[in-house]
Amino acid sequence: MKMDKMNYKGQIGVTSHIEMGSLDGAMLPMHDLVDECLYSSEMDAQKTQPILSTQRLLFSGLRVGGYKMTRNGVYKSIKTVVFSNKLNLLMPFGPLAIMVHKMSASNSWVFFLSLLGITPLAERLGYATEQLAFYTGPTVGGLLNATFGNATELIISIYALKSGMTRVVQLSLLGSILSNMLLVLGCAFFCGGLVHYGKEQVFSKATAVVNSGLLLMAVMGLLFPAVLHYTHTERKVGKSELSLSRFSSCVMLLAYAAYLVFQLKSQNDNYVPVGEEGSHNGENDDDEDEVPEISKWESIIWLAIMTAWISILSDYLVDTIEGASEAWDVPIAFISVILLPIIGNAAEHASAIMFAMKDKLDISLGVAIGSSTQISMFGIPFCVVIGWAMGREMDLNFQLFETATLFITVIVVAFFLQEGTSNYFKGLMLILCYLIVSASFFVHEDPSAVGQSKIPKT
Repeated sequence: MKMDKMNYKGQIGVTSHIEMGSLDGAMLPMHDLVDECLYSSEMDAQKTQPILSTQRLLFSGLRVGGYKMTRNGVYKSIKTVVFSNKLNLLMPFGPLAIMVHKMSASNSWVFFLSLLGITPLAERLGYATEQLAFYTGPTVGGLLNATFGNATELIISIYALKSGMTRVVQLSLLGSILSNMLLVLGCAFFCGGLVHYGKEQVFSKATAVVNSGLLLMAVMGLLFPAVLHYTHTERKVGKSELSLSRFSSCVMLLAYAAYLVFQLKSQNDNYVPVGEEGSHNGENDDDEDEVPEISKWESIIWLAIMTAWISILSDYLVDTIEGASEAWDVPIAFISVILLPIIGNAAEHASAIMFAMKDKLDISLGVAIGSSTQISMFGIPFCVVIGWAMGREMDLNFQLFETATLFITVIVVAFFLQEGTSNYFKGLMLILCYLIVSASFFVHEDPSAVGQSKIPKT
């Protein structure tokens, strides 16, 4: 029995020893596995660390590169818009006008400096509109040209309406029409005729006829309120004239909207936007390959900046126009009809002459006659409606002298355009007609503008 017990214990010991041995043998691979896992994780960390550092460098490089690209884009945009035109040398006169207004009470200098400061802004506003038209297509581009083409005159008119100077609004818009029809078109015909001496320049007769018809319609809208006033045939004195003006303004705006649809949709062959007009002589133009110089959003931002800056200077311009008239001993009618349009539309004058010298009279006609059509059929009725909303009694009675001047001008220009041809002699005649108009307004004292009280701004 003892031997059996001892054998049993020995077997148990041997078995336990074998089992422990097997456990010890099993533990060695576990340690090795743990060591391999730790080693592999360290290797992965070492491999991942350069990848993460590379990604950090890449992201930081993208941020720095994006910042540099944005900064370079801003510099390029400023260089293209601000420093690409010599006319922009007049831009510092705008801040100078504000400084003079703050430091002294010289209305004449503030008025003069404001005029000079607005001139390049008006040209850059047109440039930004043309750049934006590249991205919008012909239809929306035409609407943009109608809206911003004469934005400077409209902004000045709105500030004058806000100040209660309705007569200044009427005279400045009338002056823009006369300046474009006589001076701008005359200079274009004259310079184009001298450059192409011995050659008869041609333009689209159909376009000229339609624009002449719209101008005659505008004369009709201005004529009847004046006739109603001077014949004393109003049913309700003081009210019928204003009601007729507001109704006629709505009709004129509707007619101009229909004209835009007709020009841009119905007659694409004969009536195309100014930026896409080609030569009617069968010559290939290089303008088809034009590309925008700035992006769409840059155009919108520059439009907002230029419009805001023109609005600020227009406020100073309107506030000092009466003081400038007294200091210079010049009638307000002459300043409004002659000086404001000449300086405010200087860029349009230059572009019309340039296109005429390149034998692209259709574009010159679009700048001159098209701008007159915009002001007469859109600008003037729009100001009447805006004045209606402001509570200002702005009407279409431009007085007898001014209405007669516009009527004769439209008739003269229509006769010059009926043949569809131009030469330097026609241009000279139009320029001389403008000199007569200028002299007439210099000696004309407008009774309704004398002592016109300014309504305080609200």
